[in-house]
Amino acid sequence: MKMRKAILMSALVTLALVYGGIAQANTITGNLWQVPEAITLNAVPANVPATTPDVTFQVNSPFNFTGTNVTVGTWLGSSGAFNIQDLGTPTLGSLMDNGVTGTLLEFTGFVTVANGQTFTVTHDDGLTLIIGGLNLGFSPAPTPPITSIATYTGPSGNFAFQLVYAECCGGPAVLQIDLPLSDTPVPEPATLLLLGFGLVGVAGLRKVKK
Repeated sequence: MKMRKAILMSALVTLALVYGGIAQANTITGNLWQVPEAITLNAVPANVPATTPDVTFQVNSPFNFTGTNVTVGTWLGSSGAFNIQDLGTPTLGSLMDNGVTGTLLEFTGFVTVANGQTFTVTHDDGLTLIIGGLNLGFSPAPTPPITSIATYTGPSGNFAFQLVYAECCGGPAVLQIDLPLSDTPVPEPATLLLLGFGLVGVAGLRKVKK
């Protein structure tokens, strides 16, 4: 009996570690392009360049990018971005917007949301956020720093998302969103439960074979 309890506890601990590792994996990859300012007047998916990004990076979410008249590198550093790859010539040392050239960013990945959930977004300038095919209705046009409390009205679950942000028309450059965005999908609770049963079963079989 004690052995069975030990096996069960071991399986549950393993499951907790697996789930905990998944739940904490809120790291998202961003792609950044410096483009003519005319493009940054409308931060919509159709304006995301099909070319190789000028900069790629990762950042933990929720994130908090901000800065006035700052370079791309300084702006990325404001939210602790890491694994920064500068593919431009030179992009990290360029201003986020200089009146002629602006900046467009895209994040794609997964996010867990619940119907009726509220979250806060601050942006300057335009922003488009689509979760599970649902456009959350933010302004894609140039704005002053706007803080919005958005309500998600779609189904609950873990869904693919696309976030497009543009900086144009001078500073500041602000992008703050308190959702746990991630590069990897989070399994549904039922999947985790099946994983737990599987771990218990494997442990039991190993005990029988002995």
